[in-house]
Amino acid sequence: MPKAKKNEPTFEEAIAQLEEIVEKLEEGEVPLEQAIEYYQKGMNLSKYCHDTLQQAENKLTKMMTDKGEQTIDLPEEE
Repeated sequence: MPKAKKNEPTFEEAIAQLEEIVEKLEEGEVPLEQAIEYYQKGMNLSKYCHDTLQQAENKLTKMMTDKGEQTIDLPEEE
């Protein structure tokens, strides 16, 4: 999976930003113009996260296809 470009957040940062936007919009006390900006930014972050996950899935699929089925040890979350 390619690393984030200088101006792009990491996947984890993008998810955190997306969660913040959702919380603000769910509060319902955001002026309309600000809500539209949040929505647009949220859609961009959502696309970025989706694309990043798709790239990871493609990479794993390729690894399994190229080398046959094998166990892939992923680090456990704490």
